[in-house]
Amino acid sequence: MESIGKSMKHHNQKSSLQRLRCSVQNYDWGKRGTDSLVARLSALNSSSEIDPEKPYAEIWMGTHESGPSFLIQNGDENNGFLSIGSESLSLKDWVLENPKVLGEKVVQKWGSDLPFLFKVLSVAKALSIQAHPDKELAKVLHKFMPNLYKDANHKPEMALAVTHFEALCGFISLEELKVVLDNVPEIEELVGSEDANKVFDITDRDDENKVTSVLRSIFTHLMSASKEMITTIITKMKNRLRIESQVI
Repeated sequence: MESIGKSMKHHNQKSSLQRLRCSVQNYDWGKRGTDSLVARLSALNSSSEIDPEKPYAEIWMGTHESGPSFLIQNGDENNGFLSIGSESLSLKDWVLENPKVLGEKVVQKWGSDLPFLFKVLSVAKALSIQAHPDKELAKVLHKFMPNLYKDANHKPEMALAVTHFEALCGFISLEELKVVLDNVPEIEELVGSEDANKVFDITDRDDENKVTSVLRSIFTHLMSASKEMITTIITKMKNRLRIESQVI
């Protein structure tokens, strides 16, 4: 550890900025080959070749164990990586050894680890719907199901679009939902007439709990519908729209 400490101390004296080798996530929804900004960034970052058939979805800069970053030092052995013995030195290990780089207030609140994960995304098709627990529930889920919930943190997110990008954020208003159910009979069939009628019966006088309960039931029907049911509903909708267009 003595030689490691000296190496890191020497590195700190040279520059306050650290060069990182970052991890890439190859989720299926990512853009493929050179079409992906993530792939191009990764190639510049690691001098790796881009596989034209491979999806490059996300590049991660941070200390998350599922995609850690590692420190690089020009002229150092091990292909530029700062290392501990034969192991590359991760950003997390370096921060643990140098907690002051985070600032006193950050360390007091979050500990000697980065409290955020910076990502660049290259999205080719719709991502899967994700459910992020709050902080307290995240701790419990991570404790009992660490294979599914990789860390004990919640997931507040901020997205900045660098190209044209469309995203769904939250739910439509109650009034918009009423219009959809009134004009798209296939959706009413999918969620059931009973719940659809409950939506129409909601007024401004109803309390928030009642509204939330009805919307939760509608959403549950939509998300739990079988593939066969979705296929049937879509076929009905296409046939109806085709007939209506011919009439017009």
